[in-house]
Amino acid sequence: MTLAATGPKQSRLSRQTWRHFVNAIRNLLTSEVRGKAIFLCVALLLIFLAINGLNVVNSYVGRDFMTAIETRDRAGFFREALLYVAVFAASTVAAVLASYTQDILGLVWRDWLTRRVVGIYLRGRSFVRLGLPNPDQRISEDVRTFVTMTLSVSLMLLNGTITVIAFSGVLWSISRLLFVVGFVYAAVGSVVTIALGRRLVPLNYAQADREADFRAQLIHVRENADAIALQHREPRLLRRLLHQIGALIANQRRIIDVSRNVGFFTTGYNYMIQIIPALIVAPMFMRGDVPFGAVTQAAMAFSTLLGAFSLVVTQFQTLTSYAAVMARLNVLIDALTPGAAADGLTVVEDGKRVAWEHLTLRSPRDGRVLVRDLDVDTPRGVRLLVRATDGTARTALLHATADIFHSGEGRIVRPPLGDLAFLPERPYLPPGTLRQVLVGELHGDGAGDAEPSGVLRQLGAERIVERVGGLDREEDWSDVLSLREQELLAIARVLLSRPSFVILDNPSRTLEREHITMALQALCACTVTCITFTGIDEEENHVAEHDALLEVAADGSWSWKPIRDGVVVEGEARRASAP
Repeated sequence: MTLAATGPKQSRLSRQTWRHFVNAIRNLLTSEVRGKAIFLCVALLLIFLAINGLNVVNSYVGRDFMTAIETRDRAGFFREALLYVAVFAASTVAAVLASYTQDILGLVWRDWLTRRVVGIYLRGRSFVRLGLPNPDQRISEDVRTFVTMTLSVSLMLLNGTITVIAFSGVLWSISRLLFVVGFVYAAVGSVVTIALGRRLVPLNYAQADREADFRAQLIHVRENADAIALQHREPRLLRRLLHQIGALIANQRRIIDVSRNVGFFTTGYNYMIQIIPALIVAPMFMRGDVPFGAVTQAAMAFSTLLGAFSLVVTQFQTLTSYAAVMARLNVLIDALTPGAAADGLTVVEDGKRVAWEHLTLRSPRDGRVLVRDLDVDTPRGVRLLVRATDGTARTALLHATADIFHSGEGRIVRPPLGDLAFLPERPYLPPGTLRQVLVGELHGDGAGDAEPSGVLRQLGAERIVERVGGLDREEDWSDVLSLREQELLAIARVLLSRPSFVILDNPSRTLEREHITMALQALCACTVTCITFTGIDEEENHVAEHDALLEVAADGSWSWKPIRDGVVVEGEARRASAP
């Protein structure tokens, strides 16, 4: 999907909107679900042809029905009445089938597009670097609305085209003047409507953002309810919420004002559609040029044809909302699509070591050097302790190793992510049963209890399973378990998966010294090489469980020192070049 980034000021009904619209349909019809999509599109085309054919037949039946009334033809009246009922019955079946097929096509389209966007969002780890507000709302709501409205606009254009073809002949046969008047009337109406309502697209775009911001703030209150209550932050949050309510109401008011101006014109425009055919065809009937039924047939044909010609006028609110949704989705997918690297960081995979080669990291905000020309090689089996004076430098180095920090230059060598585990400072346990949390996809749901229980026993955490009700209990573990218990389970998961390397971020923040010692010893016994990141101000840095110490100073300079018999050997320090 080739989409260009845009914003509320640039989003408008334009040729770019049309190009995105065409690309969206082309992408669906060339995707892996193209078989179903093409079948449903063809079915809709045939149904619309049938509906419009029935409408044309209905116009002639109606003409003859009214003429039979005018001429007091009893037999003709009953015959045309029966035809009326038959046409209405067939039209009902066709309309229901069209609605059903449209819903199924929309479901197929949404399923495919949502899976695609979510896949890009997670597989490329775009959620880490995405700078857009409320990406969750854009993925769930905007994708759904985009599919619904794209399908609606597509079918509206398809049906309108068929209607124009079907009823142009009918109206032309009644009055060429009426046909020309209808075409000119629709063209003028479309131009005036666009001029009056052009501000609706950016306003609708901004409204979607304001609604999402308000909802996100309410979610923030719910997720941090205890902390807010304990710190008495309610007045401040109330002011923020009231400000956001004011902003979205003010923007909605502007939408209402513009819609009012558009409504004045479009309502009058639609009323005139009812009288124009009579003004032109009624004198023809009075002169005896056409039968009485032609008056009602002309009114129906003119109204139907003008409805097809006047899509911009009659569906302007839908089209402006659609352009705003398309612009928001364009911004999302453009942000999810990785561009050219803006820095000189290179990540190379090597299963035997973790190395930082002439690595310099900078703060993405102000360009301050966090780590300067770091050149350290950690082969498998060498346990490294990393201490940083600046917590930002520690986090940047860890995230750069995980390939989610990109501000700087140099080369990072590390094992593939499947053979390198990261244990962040705040543990994360995925949803699922405790067995799934521990063994993941290694053994499936049928994994036995012996190995997980043995690993938990090594870490002194065997009572966790008993307390929560067994390995097959499913809970929201962030609410049920303490941070210490969550960290122990995360370490147990690493022990069960046995990667070549594991990187621990400040474990002393959640674990006591004895648990850290047990964890490091258990990892060492499983031949898992540990790289432990910690702050310089931590009292317990567990030097004895490591083979080397890397210290990063506040100015980004660094030193590497070996550890022998649990003691840092100061005389063999290797330092970075002076800044």
